[in-house]
Amino acid sequence: MNIDIDNQHWIYVCSDAAGTTAETVAKATIRQFQMSEVQLKRFSQLQDEEEIRAIVHEAAAQQAFIMYTLVQPELREMMRLEAALHNVHAFDIMGPAMKGFVDTFHNTPQQLPKLPYTMDEDYYRRIEAIEYAVRNDDGKSLTELTQADIVLIGVSRTSKTPLSVYLAHKGYKTANIPIVPEVQPPEILLQLEPQRVIGLTMKADQLMRIREARLQGLGLLSGAKYAEQARVERELAYARQFMERIGCIIIDVTNRAIEETSEIIIDHIQQFQQ
Repeated sequence: MNIDIDNQHWIYVCSDAAGTTAETVAKATIRQFQMSEVQLKRFSQLQDEEEIRAIVHEAAAQQAFIMYTLVQPELREMMRLEAALHNVHAFDIMGPAMKGFVDTFHNTPQQLPKLPYTMDEDYYRRIEAIEYAVRNDDGKSLTELTQADIVLIGVSRTSKTPLSVYLAHKGYKTANIPIVPEVQPPEILLQLEPQRVIGLTMKADQLMRIREARLQGLGLLSGAKYAEQARVERELAYARQFMERIGCIIIDVTNRAIEETSEIIIDHIQQFQQ
């Protein structure tokens, strides 16, 4: 059978066990549509949230559909939130069935294949922070901004969203707002404590390369104004001017890993909270 790679579709099958159930459901679903170009990729024995994050990130790049049987509640919740954040369609095979069983028979699942997970105060705090980050990504909502532990601001492609997600996993309610010369920054940013606002900047040449790669990934022509040097330098200058106006810390994220930048931010926030 010859597969047209350009028209190939992917279903990612994910499980914290073998993944046989999810794969069986996926294959049965494929047969209903008679789509020979659909390919399955199975991820078995998933153990932690980092694995879920990596899978969803890959699925987003492949425009894949995820079908999963995750017994552990924290992994199911992580899959749901990460999929929502990255606009990936994900179907929970096991969760609704387990909920129906609990609602009907008032019994508690054993949460196998590993030992029961203690859903303590820290767990719920992190889940609340992740849900907050999803709702407040890229300036989607300003009504909850006063509830943020951290507000990231910066021009497009300065790692605001991945930093928001990473900090949320650490338990910090993190919002992020883009700064664009043509749009007046939200007035509420001037009212927040400047210690809670984090300005992100980057060297112009690296930002240009990142934006150029983004355009190519979207199948758009290179050389668009979005990645032009004059445009990039103008945006960075405008954003820095606003950051200096409100008196927030400014972090240069050029060549910095998300983990390194997050450590700087957390240290800054902890000093402020003391």
